[in-house]
Amino acid sequence: MNVGDAIRAAAGRLAATSDTARLDAELLMAHALGTGRSEMLLRSMRDPAPASYGDLVDRRAANEPVAHILGYQEFFGREFRVTPDTLIPRGDSEMLVEAALELKPAAQRVLDLGTGTGALLLSVVAETGASGIGTDFSPAALGVAHDNADLLGLEDRVRFHLLDWREEGWAATLGAFDIVLCNPPYVEDGAALDPDVRDHEPATALFAGPEGLDDYRLLLPCLRGLLAPEGIAILEIGHEQAEAVGALAAENGFSSELRRDLANRPRALILR
Repeated sequence: MNVGDAIRAAAGRLAATSDTARLDAELLMAHALGTGRSEMLLRSMRDPAPASYGDLVDRRAANEPVAHILGYQEFFGREFRVTPDTLIPRGDSEMLVEAALELKPAAQRVLDLGTGTGALLLSVVAETGASGIGTDFSPAALGVAHDNADLLGLEDRVRFHLLDWREEGWAATLGAFDIVLCNPPYVEDGAALDPDVRDHEPATALFAGPEGLDDYRLLLPCLRGLLAPEGIAILEIGHEQAEAVGALAAENGFSSELRRDLANRPRALILR
């Protein structure tokens, strides 16, 4: 079977478990061939399909995320290493980077709370002259963020700290920042998630109490002390949480501006 036929067969099989079956099939084939997707589509469709492709498709059919199979996820034009210890960076979160670059293009210090892969922090630092700090309570996640900083050549401009915002005094020594970014856990405890997410991404980075608001309640009282004069905080939110998180922000003395994602869903709040 050639590459094109194998991709078509795999896309048909994956349609039962993936909304992006054809794209998944193509990305997995390019990975099996050791080439890029565009290069494959241009030059390799009539070549023999590699024997390893079937195993990759089996893994995807069992709901393993494509990013875990490939070992990376593209975000804001760069590749980030991912593992099951971190959330997979998603396109919706790129809006936080876009807002940061629009509102604070001359930022000098950036903080990313719950950094995971480091995608938010490293994207902003790479696009500006800023330096930054990423925090996470997971040593394994911080290891991934360190790797990504090294891979992107940004290791001299960022630092990572093992911190848990559930512990008193966690923010005391961080200093003040022009931009504070945060994509905290915000999924309701009882929410139904796709198996790709539920079974393969860390629950501690997803769930935040019965309303999905527990981490916002912990973070918002601490944010003022982390902002430099004229600094801003940009928080990712669930698409039904704008009103609730906005109210919590107001209780803590912030005005908030809503930003929507490409699907026109509420996605981030900018706090001042």
